[in-house]
Amino acid sequence: MDDRSASHGLTQWHGTTIIGVKKGGATVIAGDGQVSMGNTVMKPNARKVRRIGEGGPEKGKVIAGFAGATADAFTLFERLEKKLEQYNGQLMRAAVELAKDWRTDKYLRNLEALMIVADADALLVLTGNGDVLEPEGGIAAIGSGGNYALSAARALTDYEDDAEKIARRAMEVAADVCVFTNGNVTVETV
Repeated sequence: MDDRSASHGLTQWHGTTIIGVKKGGATVIAGDGQVSMGNTVMKPNARKVRRIGEGGPEKGKVIAGFAGATADAFTLFERLEKKLEQYNGQLMRAAVELAKDWRTDKYLRNLEALMIVADADALLVLTGNGDVLEPEGGIAAIGSGGNYALSAARALTDYEDDAEKIARRAMEVAADVCVFTNGNVTVETV
């Protein structure tokens, strides 16, 4: 069984939900901890959201979450970290350069993952198609429960000003609806 399904031209990965919310001067990325193989939960507490760039000029000011193959995601985290070092912590420039490499490099082109990355200024979705998408309204979501979380977050933005509260509640909704998403949530904020 293929673990991907197409939605709006983007590959959607089963087994996770990642959401990014930018509101009220804060940017949050939240993700669940479930790792599934088929119908079996292999691990309930994986960490799919993390700070990157701890050692470079950006010093942990970039956060990222992934949906897809774990080894591929770590490769992309490492590549993004190198791009951030190369471009002095400029996330937009580093993301564009990573997306170019991801689309054109023979090895990277085979990586199966999507990423949401953010710093204090930008919230972006990166794809292997070479896309660097800045979501309208400051909300982005990926993964099998992404559309559920996205819908919940959009509904909450008119009533809630706290980005973390929006992200956490959206993750609760996704975990209630998507069997590949659990309530063990990791949250990072910039």
